[in-house]
Amino acid sequence: MIGGTALIGAHAWAYGSWMVDDSAITFSYARSISEGLGPVVQPGAEPVEGFSNPTWTMLLAIGRLLGLFDRGTLFGIPDYVLFPKLLGLLFCAGILTACYLAVRKTTRRPWLVTLGIGAVLAAIPSFVIWCFSGLENSLFAFAVTCLAALLFRAVMDGRLHSARVALLAGVLAAVAALTRPDGAIYAATYALVVLCQLRRSTLKSSVGYAALSLVGFAVPYGSYLTWRFFEFDRLVPNTAVAKGQHFPGVSTLARTGDLVGYAGALAVLVLVLIVGIALARASALRAGLITLMVPLGLGVVAYAVLERDWMGQYRFATPVWVLATLIGGLATAEVVRRTRGRVRVLVPLALVVAMIPSLAVFAGTVRDFRAKPTIPMCYIADRFGRVFNQYADILGLDQASLLEPDLGGSSMTSRLNIVDMAGLVDAKIADFYHDHDMAGLRDYVFNDVKPTFIHSRGPWGPGNGIARDSRLATDYTPIFRYVDDGSPVGDGDWVRKDAVASLEKLQAARSYADATVRDMEHRLDTWPRRHCGDTLRPGQTNINQSS
Repeated sequence: MIGGTALIGAHAWAYGSWMVDDSAITFSYARSISEGLGPVVQPGAEPVEGFSNPTWTMLLAIGRLLGLFDRGTLFGIPDYVLFPKLLGLLFCAGILTACYLAVRKTTRRPWLVTLGIGAVLAAIPSFVIWCFSGLENSLFAFAVTCLAALLFRAVMDGRLHSARVALLAGVLAAVAALTRPDGAIYAATYALVVLCQLRRSTLKSSVGYAALSLVGFAVPYGSYLTWRFFEFDRLVPNTAVAKGQHFPGVSTLARTGDLVGYAGALAVLVLVLIVGIALARASALRAGLITLMVPLGLGVVAYAVLERDWMGQYRFATPVWVLATLIGGLATAEVVRRTRGRVRVLVPLALVVAMIPSLAVFAGTVRDFRAKPTIPMCYIADRFGRVFNQYADILGLDQASLLEPDLGGSSMTSRLNIVDMAGLVDAKIADFYHDHDMAGLRDYVFNDVKPTFIHSRGPWGPGNGIARDSRLATDYTPIFRYVDDGSPVGDGDWVRKDAVASLEKLQAARSYADATVRDMEHRLDTWPRRHCGDTLRPGQTNINQSS
């Protein structure tokens, strides 16, 4: 486990202090919860479930209460960087420990197979990137892997029909569901495994134990759903409403081909052949491999039915990589154990050779992602938190609000009331997106909210029409424009005309933007290698220059 964890950590080191901006939304909720403010993204904001990872949020809140997170530095590194990444490394070690416990039931050298599993996971950019992104992926994969290993060992030991196994399987499924919404699919794992192992003589007891597993799932998960309904008046996270997750069609299952293409068709083909050989031979392992294929299949289905993720790198596939690698490791070890002579060497060699094209692609992915990762939290903390704080200071605004589409880092540093253009932490805006009512969204923004500042850029402005709405030019004046073409509307930073006390103050804000923001935009390629200061606090204005 130590060797595999070290390899995963070495890969994670390549991405430095980078964390995706959406992770800071959870950071802000963890801060508010630890301060006794409740589930709000900022002090004074309405309670909205703008997070979809309650267990991860609570871990961060506990870390903050213990002084390990969002307090300062640890070993000279900002703790908002180090603590989530250490949690990611810890859960990766837990994943390999669960794999080891499964592997040692079938081989004399479980450490070697576990090392191989760790090496493969360390080579997959999708796995490493998202386990160390500040998001919940490592905890999610850990919960699913523990569930799979529990049932694998139970089947191998003949203990599947056990109250303890059934209840624990349900609880682990609940942990997965409370870590990511799609984790609820794993509630069916125990029942499906029992169905795969069903015998006429055990039919009655199988039904009873499957029901017991559902109880183990329903009690914690149902309790959270009840709290969610009474707290937020919703049965799903607000994020799911804003993202417009709809009931999937049959065509969505074709998305599984994305994962095959990412892993490499040749590597997947050889792996399938090895697993097929292991399944074709009558052995105790066959039932165990079939058991592991149940959560793997559920994970693939969950990936396929979710709306496509804009963040890239197959964020929703984290447990799929782990379970596929575990099955491959077990099958390869079994085939090698049952063969003799040169064949014993050729089987793992064929798998290694088949992985070479995949490894070459992975190396390019690592290089490209390091150069241009998914939106860094620190860029947003500086660009939309600290910069707009400075705008408000220059204009002499004690109370102000900001409409923007990326609010993770800025929610940690802004003193302004943030209005989430994406609707993740705003229930009313989420409903507009869910209903595809962009005209209603624009009326709500310009007639009701009337934010002091508006930032619009990229797909958001054209998508919701705010950047093209005539009221932007009527009610607002630009501070900073990305394209200075004289157009009355467009992408950039805007302030309400009635919030500007004098032309001199407006010009001072524009001069600051011209010097600071343009410099930031010119140095976008440096953000992946930077953190944004020792602490993130509302009201900060100094743009961090650390590398």
